[in-house]
Amino acid sequence: MSNGGILKMNQTTTEIPLLDLRGTPCPINFVRTKLKLQQMSPGLLLEVWLDPGEPIEQVPDSLTIEGYHIKTIEDRQDFFSLKVYRL
Repeated sequence: MSNGGILKMNQTTTEIPLLDLRGTPCPINFVRTKLKLQQMSPGLLLEVWLDPGEPIEQVPDSLTIEGYHIKTIEDRQDFFSLKVYRL
């Protein structure tokens, strides 16, 4: 696999679960993201939508500290799309 084998063979980009946390304050958005990741199988990818400002500044750092791997952060103008692996 081109991504080092992290993405499971049975998960396609159309099957990536989405967690829309726009409007959710810190630290609730981090807690909900972490809970969702813990419910997923290792190696799967989760997409999280976060507001600009404190959420996009804090959540990726907190996830990294907890041992999760951030794949991408995309600026979607009104919000940010964060893709993170469940390891």
